[in-house]
Amino acid sequence: MLPPSSGIGQFAATSAKVIRFVRAGCTNRPFYHIVVAERRREQFEPVIEQVGSYDPMPNANNEKLVSLNLERISYWIGNGAGCSGPVEELLGLAGYFPIHPRSYMTAWRNRRKADEEAAAKEKADDSNEEKSETSSSV
Repeated sequence: MLPPSSGIGQFAATSAKVIRFVRAGCTNRPFYHIVVAERRREQFEPVIEQVGSYDPMPNANNEKLVSLNLERISYWIGNGAGCSGPVEELLGLAGYFPIHPRSYMTAWRNRRKADEEAAAKEKADDSNEEKSETSSSV
C-alpha cells in the first residue's frame, strides 16, 4: 500500500487530523515542514499533505523564512483538523489566527531582558566613569 503522502488521497476519513511541524534538516541546522497528518502518527511516518515550510535559522538579512499555503490550511481547518501549539503561534504571527498568548509572553520577556541588560551596562559605565575621575584627581 502506498503512503497517503504519495498523492493517492487514501487516508482514514474518520481519523483526527492535525497540522504540525515535521523536522527536517541536520544537526544544529533545523528546518521544518508544516504538514497535515493523522493525530496518532509518529513525526516521521507518512503524512497526508505538506502545507508549508519554516526555516527558524536567520538568513543573511536576519529573516526567518516561512512559506504557507493558506488555502490548503483553511481547507483542512474547515474539515476539522486541529493545529499544534507551535503552528498556532506561527499562524498567529502570519496574521491568519489571533496572536497566540505565548508570543506576547516571549516578546515581554525579551523586552524585559533587554531593559535589564541596558541598565546593567549603564551601571557599569557609571562605575567606570567614577573610577576614572578618582584616578585622574589623585
